[in-house]
Amino acid sequence: YFQRRTRFQLAECFYNPFFGKVLFLDNKIQSAQIDEYIYHESLVHPALLTHPLPQKVLVIGGGEGATLREILRHECIKKVTMVDIDRELVKLCQKYLPEWSAGAFSNPKTRLIFEDARQFVEKARSKFEIIISDLSEPVEEGPSVYLFTKEFFKKISEALEEDGLFILQAGSTDPAYHQFFCSLVKTAEKVFPLVRPYWAFILSFGQPWGFVLASKKYDPLAADEREIARRVRERRMAKMRYYHPGLHKGYFALPLYLTKSLKKGKVLTDKKPFIWRI
Repeated sequence: YFQRRTRFQLAECFYNPFFGKVLFLDNKIQSAQIDEYIYHESLVHPALLTHPLPQKVLVIGGGEGATLREILRHECIKKVTMVDIDRELVKLCQKYLPEWSAGAFSNPKTRLIFEDARQFVEKARSKFEIIISDLSEPVEEGPSVYLFTKEFFKKISEALEEDGLFILQAGSTDPAYHQFFCSLVKTAEKVFPLVRPYWAFILSFGQPWGFVLASKKYDPLAADEREIARRVRERRMAKMRYYHPGLHKGYFALPLYLTKSLKKGKVLTDKKPFIWRI
């Protein structure tokens, strides 16, 4: 379909007979048609259903628009602000990957801003119940290196309501390449009182993938299955293909190699960020 170097990253999209449409950024796979719903439902719903009534959500990154799509399943949402630095990438996704956003960009609840996410968060005047980090991973000279540090997480915390939650995609959780995930958990724990790491297997990535839920108040393990099911009904959520109330707590059950490695995570800072060397 396309190969283009935007101002910020190399974007590539092509069709594969098995995976369908596939998006790569800076030579790392970002999303595939066959299973993007697993990634995006896993990123969005555990946090939004942990909160009893989220109304204002901020997404940083999320260029394909599928994160917006999943947020907008919740009828209680009044406003979703998406901040992405790469206008050209978002336009390419709207043109070539419209199945991902499914009309979310034109939804009246959506506000789309093209700006550096760190600058936006630092000057944000309104607060959010939920902030979702759906960023590409930090590669050398990439746009997201300083969006995974303790300093930025503190700014995120300040932009959240007193009962707010922060959720981020956190990279691989396979036995060999889970250092980034473990360091994000350790970094979030320096800022938030409650941090719950979780995972899901993403076929197109060829590995299990990690997420980190950081909360000021609500524990995703505290709401029972019946309460989660009630919230799903009240919000008139339909057509989910992966997430369901019975899966909610299961996300947070991690294997021993990960729970042991979490202790070895490093606190990421502006002076010592994490950078994948490709």
